[in-house]
Amino acid sequence: MCNLYALTKGQQAIRELARAAFDQTGNLPSLPGIYPDYPAPIVRQVDGERVLVMARWGMPSSKKAQLDAATKRADKLRAKGKDVDFAELLKMEPDSGTTNVRNTSSSHWKPWLTPEHRCLVPFTAFSEPGRDEAGKYRPIWFRLAGDDPEPIAFFAGIHLPGWQGVRKIKTGWETADLFAFLTTEPNAEVGAVHPKAMPVILTQPEEWEAWLAAPWTEAGALQRPLADGALERATPPAA
Repeated sequence: MCNLYALTKGQQAIRELARAAFDQTGNLPSLPGIYPDYPAPIVRQVDGERVLVMARWGMPSSKKAQLDAATKRADKLRAKGKDVDFAELLKMEPDSGTTNVRNTSSSHWKPWLTPEHRCLVPFTAFSEPGRDEAGKYRPIWFRLAGDDPEPIAFFAGIHLPGWQGVRKIKTGWETADLFAFLTTEPNAEVGAVHPKAMPVILTQPEEWEAWLAAPWTEAGALQRPLADGALERATPPAA
């Protein structure tokens, strides 16, 4: 599961590569470490134009996951002799979000696989969980193979503008634009570190166009691993 990536290329390069007509990100700094629930830029289509905007990483969790979490919380409260308004408890149950989307046949994800909810998530490097010789967690970084030290590519993403809910108890009810990206089977480079999955990476203009605009019968075929040899190990991005 990819829960850490970087975007260290300037926003002008992102706009030019994505052919974004508008940029609503403001003065975008280098982002050497993007974690779940962090704001990050995405490219989405608005009235046929590509727009670079900010969103928070993590789409809504499933209704079942939220129901199960709220049920556990209610049981603990009842065990302490407290009254529970379950409807309100469920409404206010914190949802930290889901960062990676694998099962696109799930009824939870299907409403957000339509073109109006698809987006491109720019990155220059991403990591998968690894271990050092002492067995301590250490992220292993990857980038597109080639001479460019900061090559830009795009994850195949989905987004949801105007989500309302609770991310953290301390911040309470809020409204936010959210995104996540698809995963698939790993290629050889990622599979050597993380054999379960890798992000869906799009590197060609025709892929970007298909992901943003094509019907699912065509866009869904892009949920496949990058070719073996297309990635190489990278040094951790400098903070």
